[in-house]
Amino acid sequence: MTRTTAQTLPPDDRKIIAALALAAEDLPPPEHAESFGAAFARFGDADLVLLGEATHGTSEFYRARAAITRHLIRNHGFNIVAVEADWPDAQRVDRYVRHRDPEPSRGAAFSRFPSWMWRNVEILEFADWLRAENGNRPEAGRIEFRGLDIYSLSGSIAAVLDYLDHVDADAARMARRRYGCLTPWQDEPAQYGRFALQGGETCEQEVTQQLIALLKKRLTYAAMDGEHFFSAAQNARIVRTAEQYYRVMYHGSRDSWNLRDRHMFETLQSLLAHRPAGKAIVWAHNSHIGNAAATSMGWEGEFNIGELCRAAFGHGMVAIGFGTDRGTVAAASDWDSPMDVKSVLPAREDSFEYLFRRAGHARALFDWRNRPDLQALLAEPRLERAIGVVYRPDTELLSHYFRAVLSDQFDAMIWFEASRAVTPLGPEHIAGRPETYPFGL
Repeated sequence: MTRTTAQTLPPDDRKIIAALALAAEDLPPPEHAESFGAAFARFGDADLVLLGEATHGTSEFYRARAAITRHLIRNHGFNIVAVEADWPDAQRVDRYVRHRDPEPSRGAAFSRFPSWMWRNVEILEFADWLRAENGNRPEAGRIEFRGLDIYSLSGSIAAVLDYLDHVDADAARMARRRYGCLTPWQDEPAQYGRFALQGGETCEQEVTQQLIALLKKRLTYAAMDGEHFFSAAQNARIVRTAEQYYRVMYHGSRDSWNLRDRHMFETLQSLLAHRPAGKAIVWAHNSHIGNAAATSMGWEGEFNIGELCRAAFGHGMVAIGFGTDRGTVAAASDWDSPMDVKSVLPAREDSFEYLFRRAGHARALFDWRNRPDLQALLAEPRLERAIGVVYRPDTELLSHYFRAVLSDQFDAMIWFEASRAVTPLGPEHIAGRPETYPFGL
C-alpha cells in the first residue's frame, strides 16, 4: 500500500484527523495510576463500566484498566471486577483478594491456554493492590474478582462435586453419576463436540438435571453458606453451558459465539443481583464489550456482552474501547501453540487506528458521548483491528480487521500509539507471596 501524506489524504479523513487532534485528552503513562485513573471520574455515575482491549497481550491495556478500576473502586463505589476468564480460576484470585481461605483446586490458576492472558505480572500487581485495598474494608464491603467465561468444564465439575461432598453426600453421589457422562471428555471437551456431531449420545439431559437439582435445594444450601452455594450454582451453570458450547461449536462460529457471550452477560447479571448495591467493571476484549450491532459481526448475526448490556442498562452503562498502532504483543501463531512476543504492524491507512495515529497523541482519551459533531465524523463504517490470543501479521487484513461504526460501538476510546507485550508469569512460586497465593499453586 502506498504511504499517504497529509496532502494526499482524502478531505474527509483530514477532517476526522483534525477533529480527533482537538478532542484528544492527553493521558499520563498508566503506571502513574492515580493521575491516569482520575481522568475517568466522569464515568463514575454509571452502574456498569466495560473496559476493552484491542489485543489479549498488551501491557498498556492491562495497566490502564487497573488504574481506571482502582479510581472507580476508591471514589465511586464500584465493588465487582468481572473479567473474560474462567470462573474457577478467577474464584481462586477472588478468595485471595477478599482474604478468604483457599479451596481445593486442580493445578495452577490460569494454566490453560492462553495462560499469559491472565497469568502475567500486570494481573499479579493488580491482585496485590486489590488484596491490600480489601484489607482496609469490612468483609461485606470487599471488592470481588469474578470470571465470566465458559471454558472450565473440568474445573467446574470438580468444584460442584467438592461443594456437594461438604454439604450433601447423597446429592454428591447423584451428581457424580450424572457428570459421569462427561468423564471421558473432561480434559478434551472439543472431542465431545465431535462425538455428538457424529451422532453419539449427548450429556445434555444429565447436566441440566444436575443444575435443576442443585437449584431446587438453594434455600437449604444458601442458609448454610450463601457465598459457597452461589459459586457452586455458577459452576453448575457453566457445566450446562459448556456442554452446549462444545456441541454447537462445529455447527458454526456464530452459534458458539452467541452462546458464550449470552452466558457471560447472564453471569454479569447474576453478580449484580447477588451483590447489594452492585456496581461492576468488566475487563474483556473490544469485540465483547463494544456494541456488536455497530460492527460487521453484528451485521452477520452475532451479538455480544456490550450489545446485551446496552439493551439492559441503557445510559447506566459505559463502554470504552482501546486501540494501538504498533509495538509488540504476546500472542501465539495458532490455537494451543506456544506464546511469542510478536511485532504489531502499523495500522492500515483505511482503518480507524490510522486516523488516531495521525491525530498525533501518544496516549489519549477520546470521549464523544456529548460530542454529536465527533460522533457524526466517526459514523462512517471503517476497518478496525482486533488481535486475540492468535496474531497472524502475514494475513492481517483477513485475520484481524473487521468493519465498524466506531461512534456507535463505543462511548469513548483510549489510545496508545505504541505499546508492548505483557510479561507472563512462569509456573514457579512467586517470591514473597504466601504458599496459598493463587498464581503460585
